[in-house]
Amino acid sequence: MRELFPMKQVNGFIFSLLLTIIALSVYFMDMSFELGMTILLVTAFVQAAVQLVLFMHAGESEDKSSIYTTVFYGVVIALATVFGSLLAMIWGYL
Repeated sequence: MRELFPMKQVNGFIFSLLLTIIALSVYFMDMSFELGMTILLVTAFVQAAVQLVLFMHAGESEDKSSIYTTVFYGVVIALATVFGSLLAMIWGYL
């Protein structure tokens, strides 16, 4: 019966709840903007990785490398879009 219980998913869910509590503590505690944003960014990326690996089963297929390559490519495109928008709209470079 123990092998049928999804212990990895339960541990991932508990870890996700812990990360959410840490992110909520930024709102309720009086901390500097830089520290708060750092905590939020770290918890967001760790939460995304937990969701990808544990709940979307990214590491369980035969073609792991293409899944992780596609995710990496998506992150690069997202970062290029965000920083390109900041570059053009806020920092004034065209």
